[in-house]
Amino acid sequence: MLKYTPDHEWLALTGDVATVGITQHAVEQLGDLVFVQLPDVGAKVAKGDGAAVVESVKAASDVYAPLDGEIVEVNQAIVDDPSLVNSDPAGKGWFFKLKLADVGAMSALLDEAGYKALIGADHA
Repeated sequence: MLKYTPDHEWLALTGDVATVGITQHAVEQLGDLVFVQLPDVGAKVAKGDGAAVVESVKAASDVYAPLDGEIVEVNQAIVDDPSLVNSDPAGKGWFFKLKLADVGAMSALLDEAGYKALIGADHA
């Protein structure tokens, strides 16, 4: 089950580790990505912290930590080829894996219907 943040990140939970990426809506707003900077494995992040940076032909933007936790893995493939985020944001274009400090905090995030309502779109 996917959860979403108002900052256009998605999370997929496996055990107490959430895989985090940006939504199709965010990709459409950014345009073609040309650079991705990921956090360090082992970094502790708090909800709302800037965890990664993306640069597109239009702008640079932060990718925020959706919840408190520790970075346990990053996706080097998107650093090597940022276009993976554009072509497959909810798959091969994931950013990092976050070991959650509190798995229960996931319940406060948006479900797909809530995210669609937030962006006023027919797709998430």
